[in-house]
Amino acid sequence: MNTEILISNLTNPVLLFFLLGVFAAAVKSDLQIPDAISKFISLYLLFSIGFRGGQELAHSGITQDIMVTLLVAALLACVIPLYTFFILKTKLSVSDAGAVAAAYGSVSAVTFVAASSFLEAKQIRYGGHMVAAMALMEAPAIVIGVWLMRKFSKNRSEGFSVGKVVHEAFTNGSVLMILGSLVIGIISDEKQAKGIEPFTSDIFKGFLAVFLLEMGMVAARRFKAFRHYGWFVTLFAIVIPAFNGCLVAWFSGFLPMEDGDRLLLTILAASASYIAVPAAMRHAAPEADPGLYIPMALGVTFPFNLTIGLPLFWVVISAT
Repeated sequence: MNTEILISNLTNPVLLFFLLGVFAAAVKSDLQIPDAISKFISLYLLFSIGFRGGQELAHSGITQDIMVTLLVAALLACVIPLYTFFILKTKLSVSDAGAVAAAYGSVSAVTFVAASSFLEAKQIRYGGHMVAAMALMEAPAIVIGVWLMRKFSKNRSEGFSVGKVVHEAFTNGSVLMILGSLVIGIISDEKQAKGIEPFTSDIFKGFLAVFLLEMGMVAARRFKAFRHYGWFVTLFAIVIPAFNGCLVAWFSGFLPMEDGDRLLLTILAASASYIAVPAAMRHAAPEADPGLYIPMALGVTFPFNLTIGLPLFWVVISAT
């Protein structure tokens, strides 16, 4: 059964397009997706998942179980950067350790979208509130990562504005799009919302496949960029997500959550941000090397979660 889940995931057309992108970059093909189209598709995916999540949340309402899930999500966003920072600090500078810790405490919206697609293929329901959980996990990890940098930096004279960092986190285009779409989905009239259903649902997987084709090419190129950092960062980018994911997959069995919600919470804990965190770190921690934390998240952790992480975490959830 476990092998069947892995094979099913590896033969998913969406994932195969990602692998095609990796192959295209490896053989130095001139295949490319224009930047404007890639940006449009990424915004579309965030819009679609946010809007549909808002619609689901409007139907279910805010219950005690949902509040527990959101609280756990926020707690994970605070705990993960704290413990990963001290592991990273043994091999990296304080600024790089803080930036990487922030990336791994934050989340990848595209990995979340892939996980939701995984669940839809298995016809397993999940709650719209999980989109809110994803949005809630962005800012705390960034704030804690920057705070750890300032606390352990030899030069502590630099100012640190929590408000500015939070502003950077929440006004980032991807975060703003998914939060805005979530709110619009909640307040939209149900009958009116059905009018755009072909755009929000029917073409979703096709756009996701094209976007992951682009992500495959980018990931392959990014991976080469940080190999000079050695085995430690590559191992970290695989082991920590696997550990976080398996732990949350097991622990979520004690929470009042459906299996679909458990997988999404698990993949949020296991993923790493390569969009929101770099945007925030560019201003909050320019001394941190983006050639390290972006390739770790996008070149190693992202492919790991898509190919091995999702079926692995689902096996743990199914067994608990």
